[in-house]
Amino acid sequence: MPPSAIDFTAITHLIHFAITPNDDGTLDTTANGISPTYTAAAVAQAHAANKKILICIGGAGSSFESAASSPYVGALVMNLTNFIATSGYDGIDVDWEPLPDGDATIFTNFVTQLRAALNGFSSHKLLTIAVWSGTTPAIIASVQNVFNQINIMTYDLSGPYDGWVTWFNAPIYNAGITFYSSGALVPSVEGLVENFLAAGIPANELGIGAAFYGDAWQGQNLTQPNQNWTNAPTPNVNQISYNAIMSSGFSASQYHFDSEAQSAYYSVTNADSSQDEFIAFDDPRTCAAKVSYARNRRLGGLIIFELGQDHQPGQTDPLLQAIDNALATPGKITIQRSGPTVNLSFASAPLGSYQVQWSSNLTANSWNILVRTNLSLTATNETIQTMDSGIFSQPPRFYEVKTPAGG
Repeated sequence: MPPSAIDFTAITHLIHFAITPNDDGTLDTTANGISPTYTAAAVAQAHAANKKILICIGGAGSSFESAASSPYVGALVMNLTNFIATSGYDGIDVDWEPLPDGDATIFTNFVTQLRAALNGFSSHKLLTIAVWSGTTPAIIASVQNVFNQINIMTYDLSGPYDGWVTWFNAPIYNAGITFYSSGALVPSVEGLVENFLAAGIPANELGIGAAFYGDAWQGQNLTQPNQNWTNAPTPNVNQISYNAIMSSGFSASQYHFDSEAQSAYYSVTNADSSQDEFIAFDDPRTCAAKVSYARNRRLGGLIIFELGQDHQPGQTDPLLQAIDNALATPGKITIQRSGPTVNLSFASAPLGSYQVQWSSNLTANSWNILVRTNLSLTATNETIQTMDSGIFSQPPRFYEVKTPAGG
């Protein structure tokens, strides 16, 4: 996906993925095609749109253990700061993945040194982190002050592991589902957010992930979430882009949305049951719900991995646009009083659901539900109108809109 195709109006920061560390602290810019030509184009397009662009270092399976240890850590920090100074990036995104507990000391030393070096620039440089979902939150909490944003990779949350069940790639909630082997709750955005908040990281420093790809489970007659398997062979699970899912020819009858987990899936049954599939993914409704979740939990925002998996030349990007639309709504409430009745209206996003609340005491933070409005079957933007007729001879009321309606 060329930088010229990115809809910069829908994002705040662009993270260019990714360079990797060599064992001696030098940088490998070849693995993901980070060339001077691509860098110049991406930086130019981002800055022309008045947006920040960061370079990512790392990625799944990348090894920092040698490069971030003595005697190479100083060279790694210097090479990174020289790279962004030469290339024009506005900061660095660290993707140390996985980050086991045994790496805690070299990790915290590395990011502390990197933050100090970035502080030496005349203009502020950003330092963010994409946190692997299996990371112990206390490790990140111990150095939270060095980061501008801490983004939890709330995707890749399931797989064909011993004792597991079929589950979604990036669900918001666990829906009360447990592993049949241990009884522990399956992973979710909510579970991870709670863990990082409990570690002492402020909500507004946290981001959650929207996955522009899904997981295709195949084998063992698996077609639904929360199914287990007891016989060999282990089911196959392959990542598949949103574009590929949408072009695979699945029928509307095979589509399902799990309202408890807030995630979509296709359930595919074939004559040969070994070819049955459970395909779990973030769709536009899930992406909009993640905006609502982040808003309701007062989080810092969302990260996306990655834009190209939602992009088709000459077409709109449905997942990115769902996020953009959700961010733009409900916006400000229009309020008009007519005698003892107050009429309220606000913009809605496709597939959005909203809850209008009122309070007479903002200090107490006590809210009463006026109306729940569920537009889950509406595929277009609409203006929602409702009224409050209970204000006659009452103290003044304040109104707010929460999304989704059940949030």
